[in-house]
Amino acid sequence: MSRKNRARNDNLYKAILELQNIDEAKNFFDDLCTVKELEAMEQRYQVAMHLRNGLNYNEILQKTGSSSATISRVNRSLQYGTGGYEVIMARLDEKE
Repeated sequence: MSRKNRARNDNLYKAILELQNIDEAKNFFDDLCTVKELEAMEQRYQVAMHLRNGLNYNEILQKTGSSSATISRVNRSLQYGTGGYEVIMARLDEKE
């Protein structure tokens, strides 16, 4: 079963949509996740931004300390995923 087709609990995602600022988001995710989980998510998002900006694997490795497996996984999501990264990045670009 693919991630997209698995059963989901919408309550978490509804809760995330209720966050109103960065401090609320940080506090919520600090309570929800372990330090390692947060570091991994933050790093993957950073990798996605660098890939989108055209950096190569070695440059991303130097800037983020990510493994090549992580960079490859994020790149695969950007290329063949559900478009989640692109939606968020485009919206943030519009706000700048």
